[in-house]
Amino acid sequence: MNAELEEPIGAGRLGRRTTLLMAIGCGVTVANLHYVQPLLPQIARDLHVGEGGVAHIPALPQVGYALGLLLIAPLGDMVERRGLVVAMLTAVIVALVGMAVAPTLGLLAVASFLLGVTTITPQLLLPFAAHLAPPGERGRVVGTVQGGLLIGVLLSRTVSGFVGQYLGWRAMYGIAAGLSILLLVVLRRALPRDKATTGLTYPRLIGSLWEMVRTEPALRQACLFGSATFGVFLAFWSTLAFHLAEPPFRYGSEIVGLFGLVGVVGVLAASLVGKLADRGDSRFTAVLGLVLMLASFFELWVGSNRLGGIVAGVILLDLGMQMTHVSNQARIYALRPEAQNRLNTIYMVSCCVGAGVGSILGGFAWSRWGWGGVCAVCGLQLAVPLLGFARSLIGRTEDEGESAPEGVLPEPG
Repeated sequence: MNAELEEPIGAGRLGRRTTLLMAIGCGVTVANLHYVQPLLPQIARDLHVGEGGVAHIPALPQVGYALGLLLIAPLGDMVERRGLVVAMLTAVIVALVGMAVAPTLGLLAVASFLLGVTTITPQLLLPFAAHLAPPGERGRVVGTVQGGLLIGVLLSRTVSGFVGQYLGWRAMYGIAAGLSILLLVVLRRALPRDKATTGLTYPRLIGSLWEMVRTEPALRQACLFGSATFGVFLAFWSTLAFHLAEPPFRYGSEIVGLFGLVGVVGVLAASLVGKLADRGDSRFTAVLGLVLMLASFFELWVGSNRLGGIVAGVILLDLGMQMTHVSNQARIYALRPEAQNRLNTIYMVSCCVGAGVGSILGGFAWSRWGWGGVCAVCGLQLAVPLLGFARSLIGRTEDEGESAPEGVLPEPG
């Protein structure tokens, strides 16, 4: 038996209704990772801790998400996918209930971590959709499902801000548990039963991840870009509520949540960026996204006391993030089409680890140096991959220039 099946079993069995349900499923589940950000001041008051005491909470779901991606998401290549989706949704419901009833900061931290571990359904549904879609419609299907995920990320902060303001932060997680129960019932009926696409054992499946990291330099570069991107993104959203709660703004969580709607620019740009990455150099558009994000933090620092400055910074930040993220995905999926699920696992693990580190750095910077410190730390995080990229370009140009025959220009990398 071949370790990798040549033709996906079940390809072409995905209708528009099921595609839409999978997009909704991605949006509903990924929102679990982001509800907490506008709610941090309320959580701090309710649990009688300082702002610094809860600043690390947004990092825990991200770290847990990375662990779930690393150890559980690759199973989508070797087990029945619908059953795996149902199992993970069941675990998510338990974690959400734990968040809603946690009486102490310690138990809330444990529940947050477990919520991240179990909230990997979007990264199961995306490759599942690509697997089931007819070959000629695969791009459209994946784009639709990815769009649902992006909308879930954006609306999560708006919804949790309003729910937290009027019903309390615990109600948000109770509502999320109810939505997850409904989603479980619907997806269990809608998704077809499926078969594995690989004959690898679990140890060999996990072992192949390191082999891909070791042999694919483009994957390593995309992981570095993604890690920095998600790191500064979470650092920003983890501290924005604290900044806007202070003078001259004095905004509550419902207003902070509305800033998530500004990110619709990123959703609108995602499909355009994907087309640009397909037609040109996806590495270039990824770097351009990093530059836009760096510019966003300069604007957020300069315009820190103006609403217009914050809004402009959010637009640049979300646009830059989507440019880098979509370009990175286009780049890595082209490396090994037969192993896209595992390539996605490696990339998303690096992004989530970066998000966790970024959240911790953002909280530390806020507690020590305030908003200016957050902007500076985020700028430094983005400068690292940009300097690394510039250095690689210089080194490659020198190597190619030395090896090229006289009168022959080196080919672009």
